[in-house]
Amino acid sequence: MSLPTITADGRGSAIPEAEFDELLAQVTAWVEGPGEMWAERIEREESVPDALWHELDDAGFLALAAPRDLGGRGLSFVQWMGLMEVFSRSHASVRMIVHVLNGTWRAMNPYADDLQREQFVRPAVAGKLRVAFTLTEPGNGTGADITSSVRREGDTYLLTGRKHLITFGVHCDYWLLFARLEGSTGKDGTVALLVDRATPGVVVEDSSQTMGVHGTDHATLTFTDAPVPVAHRLGAEGDGLRVALGGFLTPSRISVAMSCVGLAQRAQQLAVEYATQRVTFGRPLASRQAIAFLLAENEADIEAAKALTLTAAQAWQDDHDRAPALSSMAKLTAVDMLTRVTDKALQVHGGIGYWKTMPIERVYRDARAQRFEEGTNEIQKTVIARDLFERAARP
Repeated sequence: MSLPTITADGRGSAIPEAEFDELLAQVTAWVEGPGEMWAERIEREESVPDALWHELDDAGFLALAAPRDLGGRGLSFVQWMGLMEVFSRSHASVRMIVHVLNGTWRAMNPYADDLQREQFVRPAVAGKLRVAFTLTEPGNGTGADITSSVRREGDTYLLTGRKHLITFGVHCDYWLLFARLEGSTGKDGTVALLVDRATPGVVVEDSSQTMGVHGTDHATLTFTDAPVPVAHRLGAEGDGLRVALGGFLTPSRISVAMSCVGLAQRAQQLAVEYATQRVTFGRPLASRQAIAFLLAENEADIEAAKALTLTAAQAWQDDHDRAPALSSMAKLTAVDMLTRVTDKALQVHGGIGYWKTMPIERVYRDARAQRFEEGTNEIQKTVIARDLFERAARP
């Protein structure tokens, strides 16, 4: 029997079902045990201790999605989504760590040369390098309208511009940053660069004071003629947005959609537990049709979003040309589902759910961040509509 071809982004890789089931049980046990203790500590201290990073790394959780030839566990993308569903029931910062660390290699590896693969990709997969995806700008969108620019002087690019909302941008080792060649316009002038955190000419502002997802650091970055070796460019000049959108954003949007599913499942679990335990007028809340119907609606909502997300995951794994549009459909559908589910779950708790002593309060806050992670709903609708009209115009 011939082995499946494994592409640079890991498509074709997979592990046996029995091995996956064992891994799923391991992740579930961690999320429901140590993960809950870490969640309490993160909320209390509003930071992610280095010890958590080390624990996740030691457990092998930061190298699950990468193929074995890069040092990863070799899961298929669909298998990886099965684990993301579970990780997302934990604290949002735990989910963010495993989501990002298991994803940035996808953007880098297809465009890396052999030296870059050894210098950046393998160490990132091994958890030895933290690479922050650095696309969003305060005065622009997250696509061909970026204005951060570079001009080339010999073997060096001089980088000038601003980035913001950069997850792990404060404490990373490198920024995987997207800019454009000075004087260019459109996607064909963009470049992808690995910028050392210690590069001179960079000002890093910690902007981590967020409504939810406590503990995950975020940065605003200002670059003024910051020198970046040309050897740190991934791909050719003009490949920048291809590195960002194809290698990272499409699978990442599917991963965020599955994160919504997992977090919604956690909200539903908390609501069901409360409804069966809380007694009013001599009867548990679960016996009241109004409450039962809310939870029934939640269950159907969750399963529908999960099915679409798995469809998108399979499309990306199969390299189907509709994967980008399906990823946006999944993300759009899942975040709207999560909004409805968490709102109803909090309502089931009544007033007590608004207190920080209740786990649903944190879930409710964390859920709101998913509405703009990897692009707002409006961006997703733009991607979907473009695909729709392009297909309609085909003969």
